[in-house]
Amino acid sequence: GEWSNHPRDPAEIERSNLVNICKLVVKELLEQSLRFGRMLDSDHLPLQHFFIVIEHVLGHGLRPKKGLLGPRKELWDLLQSVENYCPEAQDITASVRDLPTVRTHIGRARAWLRIALMQKKLADYLQALIEHRDDSLYEYYEPHALMMSDEIVVIMGILVGLNVIDCNLCVKEEDLDSQQGVIDFSLYLRSSSRSNENDEEINQSLEANGQGNMIAVLDQKNYIEELNRHLNATVGNLQAKVESLTTTNALMKEDLAIARNSLLALQAENQALRQNATVTKDVSTSNAEASPNKSSDRANKATIDTLNAELSEEKKKNAELDKELKLQVSLKAESDVAMKLLEKDIHEKQDTIVSLRRQLDDIKQINLEMYRKLQECEDELTQKGEMVSRLQTKASQIGNILQSLERKYESKLEQQQQQQQLTGQPIGDKSPASRRQQNLQKFEALTKKHRQDIGPPVKRLHLKVDAIPPFNPNNYRKSPSATVAPDKLDAEGELKTPTSAKSFTEVAKSYPEKPMDTCKSDYALSQEKI
Repeated sequence: GEWSNHPRDPAEIERSNLVNICKLVVKELLEQSLRFGRMLDSDHLPLQHFFIVIEHVLGHGLRPKKGLLGPRKELWDLLQSVENYCPEAQDITASVRDLPTVRTHIGRARAWLRIALMQKKLADYLQALIEHRDDSLYEYYEPHALMMSDEIVVIMGILVGLNVIDCNLCVKEEDLDSQQGVIDFSLYLRSSSRSNENDEEINQSLEANGQGNMIAVLDQKNYIEELNRHLNATVGNLQAKVESLTTTNALMKEDLAIARNSLLALQAENQALRQNATVTKDVSTSNAEASPNKSSDRANKATIDTLNAELSEEKKKNAELDKELKLQVSLKAESDVAMKLLEKDIHEKQDTIVSLRRQLDDIKQINLEMYRKLQECEDELTQKGEMVSRLQTKASQIGNILQSLERKYESKLEQQQQQQQLTGQPIGDKSPASRRQQNLQKFEALTKKHRQDIGPPVKRLHLKVDAIPPFNPNNYRKSPSATVAPDKLDAEGELKTPTSAKSFTEVAKSYPEKPMDTCKSDYALSQEKI
C-alpha cells in the first residue's frame, strides 16, 4: 500500500542498483585477490564483471546528442578531459589513441579504464572529475545521473580499495569494440562452502597447468616496474633540486658581483680619504710650523680626529666586506661541489634506468617466446591426439573383422568335419592345432608382404572396410591331401572369403602378381585381382 501511494523515482532505483552491484563485485574481486595472492589477468571473471559495472556507472545518465546533426556526448570524450586536472593521465590517453586494435569510442574508453586500473590511479582520476563536477560533468550528464548525485561518493570509496590489487591486462589482445558480456549474479549469491570448493578447484587447475615460470617472470616484471617508478620519482626530485640550486647559484653570483662593486667603491673612497688625511696632516704640520697659534692647532687637531674616526669606520666596513666576500666565495664553492655530485648521481640513475629497461625488454621477449612454444606444443598435442584416435578406430575395426573371421572359420570347420564324417572322407593326418599354427604363420608372412607392397602406412589412414561376403565352402579344398586349390570364384561371381590362415595362403597363391593401388581397401583390391 505504501509503495503504491509513494512510488520511488526510477532513476533513484537505478542508482541504488548500480551502487549495490558495485559493492558486491568489488567485494568479490578483493576476496579473490586475497585468496589467490596472485596478479589478476583479463580471464578473471570478477574482474570482467567489475569493468562491466564501472562502464554502466559512468554511462548512466549520459546526455543524448542534440538534434539529428548535433554531436553525441561519448564516455571517451569525458575520460579525455581527465588530463586537464591530472597531467599524469596524458600518458594513458596517448597510449589508447595509438592502439591499432581499438577503433570505436567505447573501445577506447574500455582500454582507458583498464590501463588506469593497472596503474592504480582509477579512483584518483574519477575523484578529480567529481571534484570539478560543475565544470566538466554538467555538459555530459543529465541531472539524475549517478555521477551527478551524492551516491557517487560511495562508489569512490569502494574504488579506493582497488589500489591493493595487481592486474596484468593485455589490452592489445582483447576485443574491446564488441559488446561486453553479462554478469552472472549466481556467483555472488553462492554459499561460503561452495566458494571454498570452487577456490580449491581453481587452485588445483592452476597448479596443474604449470604456471611456475610465468609467475616468476611476472614477479620480476612487477619488481622492475615498481623500481622504475621509484627511480623516475627520484630523478624528478633531483632535477627539481638542481633547478633550485641553479637559481640560488645565479642569485649568489649577482650578490657577489654587487659586493665586489661595493668593495671596489669603498676601497677607492678609502684611498681618497687617506690622501685627504695625508694632505690635511701636511697642511696642519706646515700651519703649526708657520704660526704657533694654539687656537688653530686645536681646530686642526679636531679635524684630524674626525678624519681618523672616519678612517677607522671605513676600515671596519672594509673588513666586514672582506669577510662577506670570503663567505660568498665559500658558499659558491660548496654549491659547485653539490652541483657536480648531483649531476653524477643523475647520470648513475639514468644508467640504472636504461639497464632496467633492457632487462624488462628481455623479459618480455622471453615471455613471448614461452607463449609461442606453448602454442606449438598444444597444436602438436592436438594432432597426435587425432592420429591416436584414428589408429584406435582402425585397430578396433581390424579386431572386429578378425573376430568375425575366426568365428566363421570355426563354424565352417565344424560343418566341414560333419560333412566329411557323413560322406566318409578322410579328415587328414594333421591335428587342427598344428594345421592352424602353420596356416597362421603363412597368413602373417602374406600380410607382411602385402604391407611392404602397398607402401607407407600414412596413405592408408582412411580405408573403407567393405562388407564381408558369405562363406562358400565349395571354393576350398576339403583336406590337406588335395593337390590343386581352386583359383577362381564360383559361378555366382562372389568373392571367396578366407576363414583361416590356410585359406589366406590359398587365396594368395591364386592371385596374380600386378601393381596395387594403395588408396583402395583390401577387399576392393582383391576384387580387382579376380
